[in-house]
Amino acid sequence: MRKLIPLCAALIAILLLSVATTAQTPVVTAEAIQQANLRRATSIDSDIMGNIVAGTRYPVVGRSALFPWILLGDLTTSQPIGWVFRDIVTIQGDLNSVPVTEMEVGAAPAGQPTAALPAPGITPTASQLLAATASQLLAATATASVPPTIAAPTGVTGTVLGEINIRYGPGVEYPRVGVGFAGESFQIVAYHTQFPWAQIVYSASPTGFAWVSVDLIEITGNLFSLTPVSQTSFNLPTLTPTPSPVDIVSGIDGSVSPEFRALGESLWEMMQTASFDPATSRLGGFYLKNLQTGEALALGDEFAFSGMSLNKIAILTALYRLLDRPPDDPTALTIAEAMVCSENISTNEMLAMMGGGNPYEGANRVSEFLQSIGLQRTFIFTPYANDPFITPQAPRTRITDVNQQAAQPDPFNQITVSELGALLDGIYQCGYGTDSPLLSQTNGAFTPDECRHILNTMSYNKIGNFIESGTASGVKVAHKHGWIEDTHGDAAVVFSPGGAYVFVIVLHNPSYLEFAESEPIVEEGARLVYNYFNPDAPLGEVRPPDVDGTCNLLASPVVAEMQLFELSE
Repeated sequence: MRKLIPLCAALIAILLLSVATTAQTPVVTAEAIQQANLRRATSIDSDIMGNIVAGTRYPVVGRSALFPWILLGDLTTSQPIGWVFRDIVTIQGDLNSVPVTEMEVGAAPAGQPTAALPAPGITPTASQLLAATASQLLAATATASVPPTIAAPTGVTGTVLGEINIRYGPGVEYPRVGVGFAGESFQIVAYHTQFPWAQIVYSASPTGFAWVSVDLIEITGNLFSLTPVSQTSFNLPTLTPTPSPVDIVSGIDGSVSPEFRALGESLWEMMQTASFDPATSRLGGFYLKNLQTGEALALGDEFAFSGMSLNKIAILTALYRLLDRPPDDPTALTIAEAMVCSENISTNEMLAMMGGGNPYEGANRVSEFLQSIGLQRTFIFTPYANDPFITPQAPRTRITDVNQQAAQPDPFNQITVSELGALLDGIYQCGYGTDSPLLSQTNGAFTPDECRHILNTMSYNKIGNFIESGTASGVKVAHKHGWIEDTHGDAAVVFSPGGAYVFVIVLHNPSYLEFAESEPIVEEGARLVYNYFNPDAPLGEVRPPDVDGTCNLLASPVVAEMQLFELSE
């Protein structure tokens, strides 16, 4: 103990001297109101660097000139440890005296190496104290080095019974900060005295806490042994908005026009309003491309969806790769039955044509063709079901770099919205443009006439709903629809008066998707897109069905047109 006395005396002397010489430099500190996350940058979506709790004051070493965020420093070194939203901390001192910065934590100034940042809240050593300034010593002494960590275990947990929304406050009127899935367990730290909601530890929330309805969780332990909360106002930081999930796929210099971007946002808002949200198990996606400008947007492209009958577009395209002349009568009829009437047995006959009589081998060759033109996430490895003429065999599958669980896709028949859209774009460019992988990457297997034939055949697919209903009467819609119990979709090239475009949309609901839920979204989405391209003659409302749903090839010229070398378009 005697050896520590000189050290303590030295520390006190240094402290007094430093205070005397720096008394005119005020210290600005911040303390969490309850708990707050420290972020790498001034956004609730940036990486979490740590968290702080009430009872510890941290030096404020920077402030943003653009957003209400402040940069906190380490207790002993004042090195930046993370940004925190101003509304969830209390500030002591004049914040205007703090320098303005927009730096990201962990990023070194230009021309300097990145320094290793000290972990927040580490107890200072004697050598650190000796080297510290008076303000740092005062901050370290006043806070007693309380480590910033999450709430101590309470012994009370909540297990999610089904998919639930996790909210910023105790009520459905508060913004969602996350989604809980069946079986997930969260630590409960408090209960609300007026509403049947429980507060949980949730790192994705700006404060590190969030709320769940007690009716939607199974509680283990005594909920009412925890802290009661009667606060009824929980203000969510809103300055830095959550980035839109709509991605720019292509555009001029990597961007799209504000108007085109707004169209994509309108489609997303419509889907979100109908609760088709990529953050949940009830999700959807779309791909939209302006074939005049090259601008393209996508939503939900990180998910694999069941290929359904939409993948018949790939099958038809792969078959045309092998044809060196227009199809004969039987082949043309088979194609029409598959693409116009959506007959699965006829589709399997197309696969068998490509597989030397074996539809499984034909499916493999379709997938190989897709890979050859750069489509890695779209594949089909099995014939379509309910075909009594096929001897079943074990099909292949493929692991891709997208989420192959969320939308419960068929393991042997999958698409992504962007790749299906890219295939339609490639067919259009092959037929009506020049820049297409079907022309550049297939050793002359395709001609523009063949690509125009593919789209022309698809334009005879008349179902009276989906994208057709969101398009003006008489407009050519080359599309293929598809649906199974839990997933519905449509994919089209629309030759509208105001310009051609590609539109692909897919919706998924676990277990079962009602047409009453999917049809309005697909049709209204198609109408919004059509009106964007045709502002001088917009479609006032979705068109009612104009066909009876039957497929009569005897009255259709599609078979005869397939056998023409050139189409009169």
